[in-house]
Amino acid sequence: MGEIKKILVANRGEIAVRIMRTARKMGIPSVAVYSAIDHDSLHVREAGEAVCIGDVELSETYLNIAKIIAAAKNTGCDAIHPGYGFLAENPTFVEACDAAGIIFIGPRSDVMRIMGNKISAREFVNKTGVPVTQGLTGNNKTLLNAKKHIGFPVLLKAAAGGGGKGMVIVHDEKELEAAIESTARQAMAYFGDDTIYMEKYLDDPRHIEFQILGDNHGNVIHLFERECSIQRRYQKIIEESPSPTLTPELRNKMGEAAVKIGKEIGYNNAGTIEFLVDKALNFYFLEMNTRIQVEHPVTEMVTGIDIVEEQIMIASGHPLRLKQEDLHQEGHAIECRIYAEDPENNFLPSPGKMTLYREPVMEHVRIDKGIAPDTEIKSSFDPMIGKLIAWGHDREEAGTRMLSALNAYTVHGIKTNINYLSLLLKNESFRSNSISTKFCDAHTPAIIREILEEKKQIPVHLPVIAYLLYSLTPNQEPGVAYDKPANIWDQTGYWREQMVLVIKTGELEHRVGIPVLQPDHSEFEISGLRYRVRNVVRDHARIEFSLDDELHTVFVSDDGNNHGFASLKGHIFELSRQDFLPESTSALWFDSPGSHKNEVDAPMPGKVIKILVNEGDDVAKGAVLLILEAMKMENSIIAPCDAHVQKINVRLNDRVEAGKALVIIEKKDESESNQQKI
Repeated sequence: MGEIKKILVANRGEIAVRIMRTARKMGIPSVAVYSAIDHDSLHVREAGEAVCIGDVELSETYLNIAKIIAAAKNTGCDAIHPGYGFLAENPTFVEACDAAGIIFIGPRSDVMRIMGNKISAREFVNKTGVPVTQGLTGNNKTLLNAKKHIGFPVLLKAAAGGGGKGMVIVHDEKELEAAIESTARQAMAYFGDDTIYMEKYLDDPRHIEFQILGDNHGNVIHLFERECSIQRRYQKIIEESPSPTLTPELRNKMGEAAVKIGKEIGYNNAGTIEFLVDKALNFYFLEMNTRIQVEHPVTEMVTGIDIVEEQIMIASGHPLRLKQEDLHQEGHAIECRIYAEDPENNFLPSPGKMTLYREPVMEHVRIDKGIAPDTEIKSSFDPMIGKLIAWGHDREEAGTRMLSALNAYTVHGIKTNINYLSLLLKNESFRSNSISTKFCDAHTPAIIREILEEKKQIPVHLPVIAYLLYSLTPNQEPGVAYDKPANIWDQTGYWREQMVLVIKTGELEHRVGIPVLQPDHSEFEISGLRYRVRNVVRDHARIEFSLDDELHTVFVSDDGNNHGFASLKGHIFELSRQDFLPESTSALWFDSPGSHKNEVDAPMPGKVIKILVNEGDDVAKGAVLLILEAMKMENSIIAPCDAHVQKINVRLNDRVEAGKALVIIEKKDESESNQQKI
């Protein structure tokens, strides 16, 4: 073993970017692997080299050992960092690296085989004298029979994995069989192993873990604890260090227990010993994660230690550079996991294209992310899009700084849990440390009601005015071109005496009159009330204006398809205008499933004032099919491709609604159109 010269990162997203950042700091080149669906991802851009290892399926990409080993060898990598998840706790992968002569930046396979499995880990820890909750594994029949020995409630989970995947609490016998089958299926899907572990479930425990580091020379230390009790569906969403729960005496006892486990097993890299702590502050070994954790940044913030750097140094054969007596926690750090999910809709994942990504930039705030502003959030992967970490001299200051950072974190186009996290941090039970792993179950309904009530208190005219100012005023950001889609008011020069637009917010329509639209002031009539707006400043997505001597700052974006977003006080409003013209009517051309016929639809409501083709005509791409008058402007509706006109669905002077099928065409294939002159 020697100095590592080049690292392949066998992961994606924020952890891949995080590892590459440290490798770059250490002067070590890095290589990314990616699935075809991830070709535009940030971790691919950040790497010095990138290798595509398949299309979409995890079994063919990030879980494919042979492809990852081949990518490492073909790019001259002498080491692989697995990050977390995927193959990070797979001993077969470690053995494949060993066989290929590649350094695995993590523990040995024999250590991982014992400690990375919940069952064998607990059997091992039992021998060390560290307290362990009662539990067992086995097949369906064995687990069903075990109920009389353990008693309800019980917790089922995948023996070979973590991250809360497939975990379920079972309260009585009639639920048990179905729950075992469901957990086994999820365990196989996530970790390739359907072995299930069942343990006694503790009521209202706290989840506290200790970060350890071990080298190849018998040295093991801990980097103190993280409080991870704030969980939703067994997935940690807020972590902090130090734990506000532990006394100095309990911290020392748990730290010593964690180090004892590490030394007994001969642990040799970064790992985490996880404990449950009951109401009487008794602690019990839960499991070990034989990898770097998602929440490792809070430990780095309070200790000043780069854990990934230590991992690389250990894997290179160096003894630990740190001694336990030299380590201490300074201040307090809190991490919030930012997810693409909809809290108001049972936290359903929300993949899609972001229309705005704006992150906080402030002292003592760190963001670990795997996305760029133009990244599309894929539905194939975990919905976490990043981690926000804030440091303070104490817990109160860290919490206040985190709230400021969350308030400055704006994402449009997808749903996120940002507002949910803000209200959770403001919750008095959280602030007073009256928490457990059931905290989210108990408080989420009230938090969701609070989110909805807060949003109702924001006058709807504010997002409507902001969206119109964004739509109707040029971007004033220096050096950035105004690239909004053309709209009728831009093209006509606002010649009418008063503009009247229809703006939709959700299901509601607002008829908005605009008697004045000037650089120095504007007026809007909404629902019979007139609003005088002054001091308008637009800086890209940021709109600032004064209304009734009160200054408002709103962030606005749109998706280029008449659908906009406006952020006020942490709440996002979705809006749409009816007068945008698309850049091309091709965007409004739809293939009919199961047919060779296609529709060219009306891009807006209007009146047919001229029809330029007949049924049976052959037309070339770009030919004008008809002219639609909308809002006193003539709009040419063009052929999206070389085509044959099958049917004309409208007559002269017909009034049509947006989306009306105007013309049915049959697309001509390329060979036919090349032979025919139109």
